[in-house]
Amino acid sequence: MTSQDTPCPAPSSDEPLYIGLVANEPSGDLLGAALARAIRSQCPEVRFVGVAGPRMREVGCETLFDMERLSVMGLTEVLAHLPELLGLRRQLLEHFIANPPAVFIGVDAPDFNLGLERRLRERGIKTMHLVSPTVWAWRAGRVKGIRRAIDRMLCIFPFEEDFLRRHGVPATYVGHPLADEIPLEVDRAEARAVLGLLGDAPIIALLPGSRAGEMRRLAAPFIATARYCLRSRPELRFVVPLVNARLRALFEAELQRFDPDLPITLVDGHSREAIAAADAVLTASGTATLETLLLKRPMVVAYRLHPLTYHLVRWLKLVKVPYVAMANLLTGQALAPEFLQSDCRPERLAPALLAYLDDPERVAAIQAEYERIHRELRRDAAASAARAVLDLISDSTSSGRSATRIGNEHAVSNHAR
Repeated sequence: MTSQDTPCPAPSSDEPLYIGLVANEPSGDLLGAALARAIRSQCPEVRFVGVAGPRMREVGCETLFDMERLSVMGLTEVLAHLPELLGLRRQLLEHFIANPPAVFIGVDAPDFNLGLERRLRERGIKTMHLVSPTVWAWRAGRVKGIRRAIDRMLCIFPFEEDFLRRHGVPATYVGHPLADEIPLEVDRAEARAVLGLLGDAPIIALLPGSRAGEMRRLAAPFIATARYCLRSRPELRFVVPLVNARLRALFEAELQRFDPDLPITLVDGHSREAIAAADAVLTASGTATLETLLLKRPMVVAYRLHPLTYHLVRWLKLVKVPYVAMANLLTGQALAPEFLQSDCRPERLAPALLAYLDDPERVAAIQAEYERIHRELRRDAAASAARAVLDLISDSTSSGRSATRIGNEHAVSNHAR
């Protein structure tokens, strides 16, 4: 069954179907765009309004302000931007109360979106959330707030649905859109050609994050790792995909400071091609580890939180899982070595990367496991999520009409008496 099997709900007025949709960062922009596209395939006149990145805007989503204003990560970083974030959320709340959508969908960013969803739901607006918060990994107490905030959670990983249902949260596993978009086999030569990376030299992709804070903490150790690798493998080349001009400027500044002559190719966007072109990948923890898994590339994962954030997380014992990388959580083993905080330094990262280049049997075993996971995640996720959204709207519309009909019948009966 696909989203085409679910009829477009009839709006309650002459206006087209209207859905609230808020994404806060590039990965959410990708998910929101896929969902919007799938819904629009069934309901061509649907209108999406909220906060959108470039991918969501491409499919016609209207944005009330720049998505980057919401893209803040880390406990201490959020505190610094808290007044602005609260102000933006208040503006969204006022907008959607004044212009109630058929359903409001928050895409990821649970600390921002769940509070908004709860307040909207209290006003009678149906709410959904796409991408379950990692309550199964840390801050498990959040599940109580989730129950109050949403009418349904759309889960992108298989283990999340059962966990949430056990805790009283309506949940539907839809699969991951990236697993549908990325083919099971990817042509390395074609990816290199797209990026203009000619020749047969081994390539390492560097992905130091999609947020400014990540770039400030990871650009320097990633560049130093490239320089360290070149000492033993001078034929190596490096490619760095950057999601926007601001991050490119930050990386270029670090490159100029450390070693502007390093054989590093910077590309705007094209993260998927950069990963596919590589023989090995050094990546920040985050969605990029899933993308690297789906592209079947061996990876090393590195990350640095703000020191205060890191110590708070450790002191409060907030993390309940053995790995930080989703790639490792999905496989259940540390196929991608993880180097966090003080371990995120070139003398640790470089040997782990170079080891892949000299061990094709290990790489083949990793790729086989990654392919197994890829097949498990392929469920036509965008269509499945769209069907769940349209079903909720249809159910709400039907319930509303039934309540109106019963109320009218009751009024007629009283009048007859």
